[in-house]
Amino acid sequence: MAISEIDPNSYDAVVIGGGFYGAAIAVYLAKQRGLLRVTLVEREPALLQRASYTNQARVHNGYHYPRSFTTAYRSRINLPRFVMDWPEAIKRDFTKLYAIARRNSKVTAKQFERFCREIGADIQPANNEFRKLFEPRLIEEVFLTEEYSFDTTKLAAWAERELNDSGVQIRCQSRVTKIFQGEKSPLQVVVESEGREPKLFKCRYVFNCSYSGLNQLGGDFTGVSVGLKQEVTEMALMRMPESLEGLGITVMDGPFFSIMPFPARGLHTLSHVRYTPHLHWSDASGMDPYARLQDYPCESRVDRMVRDVGRYIPDVLKTKHIDSLFEIKTVLVKNEGDDGRPILFERHSNLPGCYSILGGKIDNIYDVIETLEKENISSSDHGENSMVRW
Repeated sequence: MAISEIDPNSYDAVVIGGGFYGAAIAVYLAKQRGLLRVTLVEREPALLQRASYTNQARVHNGYHYPRSFTTAYRSRINLPRFVMDWPEAIKRDFTKLYAIARRNSKVTAKQFERFCREIGADIQPANNEFRKLFEPRLIEEVFLTEEYSFDTTKLAAWAERELNDSGVQIRCQSRVTKIFQGEKSPLQVVVESEGREPKLFKCRYVFNCSYSGLNQLGGDFTGVSVGLKQEVTEMALMRMPESLEGLGITVMDGPFFSIMPFPARGLHTLSHVRYTPHLHWSDASGMDPYARLQDYPCESRVDRMVRDVGRYIPDVLKTKHIDSLFEIKTVLVKNEGDDGRPILFERHSNLPGCYSILGGKIDNIYDVIETLEKENISSSDHGENSMVRW
């Protein structure tokens, strides 16, 4: 097809959502599957501004999931790959501790240690220097582990660079509002941009990676088939005292809280199983989670977090609250009981070529890519896939 004959509103694929998943999938489609015309649509002014940014910034190594072996094992498999593929974004220069609470924990120290051995995660008893940071009447055992954090600003820089190098068109401050089964093309999507008339794009594939907005599309799109739970969450950003500055700490598995380095701001996040979630509801079409977040008063609960965590780690009482990041968190209802974080990968039978994708952890991207490898995806200009190394 001559360049002059190309419809400017016709694409091989439209990717909805400019978070880490959407960006990585768009790069994959262009580089590994040979799709020549890919556009990525993001409602924010820049990439990786929402859930990809507002989280613990943790690259999981399996420790977090003693009640979901599959999730834990996949984290163990994916962590070294993630570290190898995005080394510039990885923060390693801190010590990561996991501690087991004496009361109300769903796992004992012996069970946790056995679980770590089963998934092949490095673990050893912490020395006295670290143990003395904890209240011994409330903590059964403290373990030295291996886990990292990531800098979202560096991942965002990677995403913009790779998308541009791959020829992916980036459309920020834009939203896909409807998806239709097309007449002259497989799929049609309505894209609304600030200050412009809505446009109708024709495409062979749509990848709905809009995270909390998965079900907020109209037209022939009927939503995902599994239940989703939406939460308004608070991620507190703290300045640690010297004794805790070089540490990441998780106490589990009942009185569950975490302190993790947050490289994008040079601070630490503080999250708590009881106080981080502020509000939750069952997701449904027409209930825009982002609009609900915008209307939420966002009053911090950090004082309650600090008081409770300070019972276990007294030096936390010396921390300084710098900021709080409020965001929508989306989880699969079916995994609330076991804390599993599998990917959601759904093909929409009424819209062939349309996929919805949701992941609960950043390293799940490899599970998504492995699933996409099995799909029959090709460029409109090429009968066979053009494979390039990821």
